[in-house]
Amino acid sequence: MATKNKTRASTATTVRRQREIQAQTDRMDADKKTKKPSKAPAQAGARKHPENPLPKQHQRKPGIESELDPRPQFMAPSYSGSGKLAGLSALITGGDSGIGRSVAVLFAREGADVAIVYLSEDGDAQETKDHVEGEGQRCLLIRGDVKDPAFCRKAVEKTVKTFGKLSVLVNNAAFQEHAESIEDITEDHFDLTLRTNLYGYFHMAKAASPHLGSGNCIINTGSETGLFGNDKLIDYSMTKGGIHAFTKALAANLVARGIRVNAVAPGPVWTPLNPADQPADRVAEFGKSSAMGRPAQPEEIAPAYVFLASPSCSSYISGAVLPVMGGPTS
Repeated sequence: MATKNKTRASTATTVRRQREIQAQTDRMDADKKTKKPSKAPAQAGARKHPENPLPKQHQRKPGIESELDPRPQFMAPSYSGSGKLAGLSALITGGDSGIGRSVAVLFAREGADVAIVYLSEDGDAQETKDHVEGEGQRCLLIRGDVKDPAFCRKAVEKTVKTFGKLSVLVNNAAFQEHAESIEDITEDHFDLTLRTNLYGYFHMAKAASPHLGSGNCIINTGSETGLFGNDKLIDYSMTKGGIHAFTKALAANLVARGIRVNAVAPGPVWTPLNPADQPADRVAEFGKSSAMGRPAQPEEIAPAYVFLASPSCSSYISGAVLPVMGGPTS
């Protein structure tokens, strides 16, 4: 009987403590309803990055980086090269702007020669080339469409002929166009997304594979949409999820040859891709819902590619999808 009474007293005490904590939380919740919490965007880097609201703007595809306001930050002035990619050569699709441009600049800063594949943005491509050469490395511009397997083979051949080898392939070119409903996605829209984002990666990897050897690598650009989906980017999310799976499968296929295959999955990044997709009012709030409360700048994403490209940093990493999303998300 004494034991039973002791147990009842103990459980009653626990219940009372639970309810006291609950009451305290309820009071705090009630207070919060009358106060609107304001979340300041997080700045965790060496310099301040643009915050929302961004200027309202909309571009015609494929988007021009030189016309963005504010201009994307890609130079990473606090990043010092240390020869991590010395003597290597890289081919970057979509390398004229956005993430691709910043990756090209940092690869050059680390000692790599860089070939840039781009669709039609000659001015952006030339500006990127100027910055790569400003880092003391050679830069080759290759204009064309990654949907075309013959072009992909030619791009690889030009890179190998110019630099004598191919060490790193970065698949980064992408097409994105939102749709409010699956019924709004036409066959042409769906086909263009898949052929650019999936076929393009496949064609480039297939063309590059014979030229890659032990210590070389392929890096694919995935996305948070490939992990969590996006209700307005159904087809794009589908391709990015496919890219993640392609990365893992290709990594398993090439590991015996010492070739690493990885992916970077960025959150929202300030590049021409989104202003050339979303309406101007949505662009103003682009990235605000991220954990840091703002979009990333390309220079905040590019070091992840350097890490995965460098044999001295990631020789035991393959088949990984590296999330760079500004914090935990869902």
